[in-house]
Amino acid sequence: MTEARLRHGRISLAISFFVQGVVFALLVTRIPAVQDRYGISDGLLPAFLAAVPILAGFGSIGTERLVKRVRPGAVLRWAQPVVCLALLAVGVGDGLAQAAVALAVFGLAVGALDASMNMLGVSLQRAYGRNIMLGFHAAYSLGGIVGASLAWAGAHWGLSLIVLYGPLMAVLAPAALLASRWYADRAGHAGHADRADQRKPRAQAVVATPPPIPGMRFLLPLCLVMAFVYIGDSTVANWSAKYLQDVLGSSEQLSTVPYNVYMAMTLLGRAVGDAGVRRFGPDAVVRAGAVIAAGGFGVVAVAPGAWVGIAGFTVLGLGLCVIVPQTFAAGGRLAFERLGPEGSDAAVARLNIFNYVGFLVGSPLVGALGEVWSHRGAMLVPLLLVLVTAPYARAFGPAARPIPCRHERPRTTDVGRGSNGL
Repeated sequence: MTEARLRHGRISLAISFFVQGVVFALLVTRIPAVQDRYGISDGLLPAFLAAVPILAGFGSIGTERLVKRVRPGAVLRWAQPVVCLALLAVGVGDGLAQAAVALAVFGLAVGALDASMNMLGVSLQRAYGRNIMLGFHAAYSLGGIVGASLAWAGAHWGLSLIVLYGPLMAVLAPAALLASRWYADRAGHAGHADRADQRKPRAQAVVATPPPIPGMRFLLPLCLVMAFVYIGDSTVANWSAKYLQDVLGSSEQLSTVPYNVYMAMTLLGRAVGDAGVRRFGPDAVVRAGAVIAAGGFGVVAVAPGAWVGIAGFTVLGLGLCVIVPQTFAAGGRLAFERLGPEGSDAAVARLNIFNYVGFLVGSPLVGALGEVWSHRGAMLVPLLLVLVTAPYARAFGPAARPIPCRHERPRTTDVGRGSNGL
């Protein structure tokens, strides 16, 4: 790829991460309004919320298979507008069945979007030959802050979901589609390759279908890291406000602060994190992030008052923010070294599934422990799980190295390992 194409690809992918951050925040921060609009009971709401990450996991699995035949950029190009339209559908529906269908489409499309977006990020990092993944996730964090701020404004001014979502999706969906023109896939001449494939006879295309990817047991430590980190992240997202208000005695207004400062620190940490990785190495940064995040949970667990608790959540954001992007990068690099480009894509898709596993497990686990034990004690569980990730830091290995092109397979492979895989 030319330097200009890499630069354009990097900017366009950052736009995609930003748009996804805005869209996801617009959904999760307006869940109470969605519940009111459709009359979803408190008992039924958890089922609706759990369905989204479950279906996203299936979307990620499907993307792993799809990218054997279609470039990740093509998957992302169409998955992102579908996510935007699904959010719009959540805002315009008037029946429970419509809400269920809209959220189901949202979940499936988000799984495809998350997987393909990180596949492109890992591929671009390899082409650059230096760490840039944290920058993409910083764009996502910035989008999350913007989306949460817009949702707050909508709630403050009493805007309906359609009034809030309609104009924003009218801008974000076309912007993402336009930016997708400059996605830099792994092949330097992907468009010509696609047209050549279309001219092949049908039988020849079947013969050219790539073989199944062998097992990936070497990814298991990274999968555990991904799940444990998202257990911590979901704890902050779902319990920080309640913890501050019920345990630390804050006001309702002050209880909204922890998640905002958490997101602000993830943006800050990711904005400067790539420089830290280039200077100290990904394993050192991940180890430090795990220790800092565990310290943040410790401060939260023993906080005597609201402001100390907010300080703990602030430290948490700085620690957790660096781990997930480096997990995707390490998984893609390890799989590429053993299995080639197709293995790298499959590794990203499989790691992405454990994002949703952690999200599904984290909130119910902390909530249940808070009920049967104590809310302070419950904070020790994500503390321990995040701290457990520190010894796995060695699995993140050295920084990525540049490669000349997509189809140049590495000399050192390990395809015989782990035939049963994850």
